[in-house]
Amino acid sequence: MTDTKKPKKPSRQQVYTLLVEIGRKRGDGLPEEATGAALMCFASGIDEAEAVRETVAILKQADTAPLDVTGYGTLDEREALGHEIDEEERALMQRALEENAVIVAQVTPFFGDD
Repeated sequence: MTDTKKPKKPSRQQVYTLLVEIGRKRGDGLPEEATGAALMCFASGIDEAEAVRETVAILKQADTAPLDVTGYGTLDEREALGHEIDEEERALMQRALEENAVIVAQVTPFFGDD
């Protein structure tokens, strides 16, 4: 009997761009008068769902209160949508991939009526 199974390919990590909204939590490091914040993150994962799970878990460990996550896809997907991605952003994405990590690239606190 011949084995017709194809050899399993190693899983391929990709980097996903995620926008995470966080609420307030004691010790979250946000300015005192902030009501929450938006975090632009680059997270590695086999798929976007894994990247989201890892990001939320890490943000919870960092004493933040993740409320909502919006995925913007991989570098290739973003480029296909016409997003301009500068060299600094590309370098952070590469670092997330190499380190199998979540990188918080930008924090934008919300104040009052934001």
